[in-house]
Amino acid sequence: MIRYIPFLLVLALWIYAFIDCLNTPEEQVRGLPKVVWVIVILLFGEVLIGPIAWLVAGKHRTAPASGSTPSEWHRNHRTQWVAPDDNPEFLSSLREENKKDEQLLKSWEADLRRREEELRERESGSGDGQDNQPRG
Repeated sequence: MIRYIPFLLVLALWIYAFIDCLNTPEEQVRGLPKVVWVIVILLFGEVLIGPIAWLVAGKHRTAPASGSTPSEWHRNHRTQWVAPDDNPEFLSSLREENKKDEQLLKSWEADLRRREEELRERESGSGDGQDNQPRG
């Protein structure tokens, strides 16, 4: 079991570098085009040259402009998140969806009323020996 640990670590680093490269926006990639970095990572993954080269030289890694540590930045970034029920844009999009749903429901109801009227007219005009009065 212990003899597999180095292999698993290499595999984990290779997978991490590959996914990191794929998820990195093109404007943050440096040195080579993103496609070339993917190929380098894939071809030289077993000997760790590709993944290490990507992690060291392939991506712009900048600290936050405020000079804070990454953990502080994450903490501050999370406090700026707004819950959906407090987000005015989300609430207005819900209102728009509700308006569309209400309009659709009204058109369905009108169509249903029209069909019911047509059905009543057909039943009353079929001549079952009853008078042609609509049923109510």
